Amino acid sequence: MNALGYGHPKLTQAICAQAEKMIHISNFFTSPSQVRCSEKLLEISKMDRVFFTNSGAESVEGTIKVARKYAHSQGRGGQIISFTGSFHGRTMATIATGKAKMQRGFEPIPKGFLMAEFNNIDSVRRLISDETAAIIIEPIQGEGGINVAKPCFIRALRSLCDEENILLIFDEVQSGIGRTGEWFAKDHFKVQPDLISVAKGLGGGMPVGAFLCTEKVGMAMDFGDHGTTFGGNPLACAAALACMEAIEEEGLMQIAIDREEYLRNRIEQELGNEIKEVRGVGLMLGIEFPFETKELAKDLLDEGIIANATAVNVLRLVPPLIITKEDIEALIGALKNVLTKNYAHA
Repeated sequence: MNALGYGHPKLTQAICAQAEKMIHISNFFTSPSQVRCSEKLLEISKMDRVFFTNSGAESVEGTIKVARKYAHSQGRGGQIISFTGSFHGRTMATIATGKAKMQRGFEPIPKGFLMAEFNNIDSVRRLISDETAAIIIEPIQGEGGINVAKPCFIRALRSLCDEENILLIFDEVQSGIGRTGEWFAKDHFKVQPDLISVAKGLGGGMPVGAFLCTEKVGMAMDFGDHGTTFGGNPLACAAALACMEAIEEEGLMQIAIDREEYLRNRIEQELGNEIKEVRGVGLMLGIEFPFETKELAKDLLDEGIIANATAVNVLRLVPPLIITKEDIEALIGALKNVLTKNYAHA
């Protein structure tokens, strides 16, 4: 979330300046910061419409609603196809798109969600029917262990959706807003989805999200079909605009690419014998170890390093886009220290 680190001057100044004017306004109205933020998001995404939310899960929920409304307008059902290893949030609908263990204790789970195998187009084709409204995918799975979709798979999904008149949703809550060295991970694949969900890095720490869609999809929604109290408030939009401008002005997407190369090289040089694989794009990387990483993440926290254990044996690294080589060296040193002390037997 803290894409610009802590206390970035452009971000803090934008928040303070907007707070002095107006923090919130009824969504009967638009505000200048909302308009400018909308224009910037549409520019960088090459989409046509945007709806502001407060979080990633809310953004994904919005894409599901819009996809179903569009599908019904086309005489189709409302089923949504997701993928093994996916994570789209913790609301009732979003846990229905994910793994079974997240659903335990929350039954009955909402219906109309099917799951295909990640990177397997044949498994998707087998699930397509007149009831299918959309396919939702993280182009780079975050919670699933930093699994990158194959370009041929993403292109095949786009073609399949076009053939069947169903929608392609990209969940870019984790991968969007410059994290991968492009504004969106979709840009690496040269594929344009019908809907995109964003959040996390969008506000640089402020709670703000959005979902975007094409004109043909957005036209299916009528006034009152969806709404929000706080989404798109002037303060959140001022922060999001400042964050996007800072990423652009400071060349942080190129820095993400440069730091990825440096980080990969240093991991392989210093820890090559300790790990199984490094994967990901830009500053969305995962280190796969031959053992579970939950305790490793805790040990790193004692060393002053915040990392995340995911997919059992993957250490997920999603640092601020302003990370320096000195920061990376501190990470490498901490990893070497912890592995030597506690995991020499692993």
